[in-house]
Amino acid sequence: MASTSNSDTPSVSDVERRRSGLCEEFAAITGTDSAVAQCYLAENDWEMERAINKFFEADMERVFEEDFEGSEDRPQKKKQKVEKEPPKECIDLTGDSPAARKPSDEDDANLSLISWNVDGLDTDNLVERARGLCSYLVLYTPDVVFLQELIPPYVQYLRKRAVSYLVIEGGEDAYFTGMMLKKSRVKFLESETVPFPTTQMMRNLLVTQATFKGQKLCLMTSHLESCKGHAQERMKQLQVVMQRMKDASDDVTVLFGGDTNLRDAEVAKVGLPSGVCDVWERLGKQEHCRYTWDTRANSNKTVPYVSRCRFDRVYLRPASKEGVPRLGPDHMALIGTEKLDCGRYTSDHWGLYCSFTAG
Repeated sequence: MASTSNSDTPSVSDVERRRSGLCEEFAAITGTDSAVAQCYLAENDWEMERAINKFFEADMERVFEEDFEGSEDRPQKKKQKVEKEPPKECIDLTGDSPAARKPSDEDDANLSLISWNVDGLDTDNLVERARGLCSYLVLYTPDVVFLQELIPPYVQYLRKRAVSYLVIEGGEDAYFTGMMLKKSRVKFLESETVPFPTTQMMRNLLVTQATFKGQKLCLMTSHLESCKGHAQERMKQLQVVMQRMKDASDDVTVLFGGDTNLRDAEVAKVGLPSGVCDVWERLGKQEHCRYTWDTRANSNKTVPYVSRCRFDRVYLRPASKEGVPRLGPDHMALIGTEKLDCGRYTSDHWGLYCSFTAG
């Protein structure tokens, strides 16, 4: 009798290793544990994207129920990437304060920015935490906001409660990045999403072209691949970002910010193009705004270790063409470091606030 070969059939140990790795990735993306990961992956034939979409579809039903209860404007699953007109019957939480009005002439030429991973994947106290974000928009009135780990209901909330901003999405399903532009200060031109072809975590680069007081801006945000074991993919993604910054026209100011998950050694391996600076480093590596992921100070995530990392970063490449204003970093601070009334912080990351002046 002829023997049959099993050489092309994966061994039990290989399958277990692969599934264990998928569970770790799922848990990292969704902020759950391995038991939840195994449940969703097994129900979806161990296909990562299907499992993640099912997870968020199941979880979204209860998210923001308090805020949207009895409203005809409940969040819809599909939305436009750029909504130029705010939904009807909105309450603008970013327009109630005199601080949110037009800046004084003295500060009018300053560009301000917030970059924040808002941890929309953690749906506990999410309405209160989204209100917390809006309160910081009132306090700082940033011209540009870079956001990571958004989910569709969070975006819908921002569109209803921050109508003085134009909201741009970097995706529609599961979780994604986004931008907010102050309508009275920044003029939107166009946007695109640049895929990262080998990402395992649905990551991409959101790029927006805009103008600020006549100056051309290229604004970019991303949530680079998470976890220490994905350093190679993360560095590939950083290379895409840096190439975009390098290739931009010399009359354009380029700003990139986001949750990069980068370690300093990874940045050193990739290198920064000529003219591109790390804003935190340019401002003197100030210790008070070094760690944006700090489990010693931030209790939103319960972890059995202390981790203090500079995951959230902002990079600048000023315009270099003669006669074009050259923006330079002026100030950086951490925001979101105070607990909300619910006893939690706005996010498990601190936000970054930066301001830039024309030199």
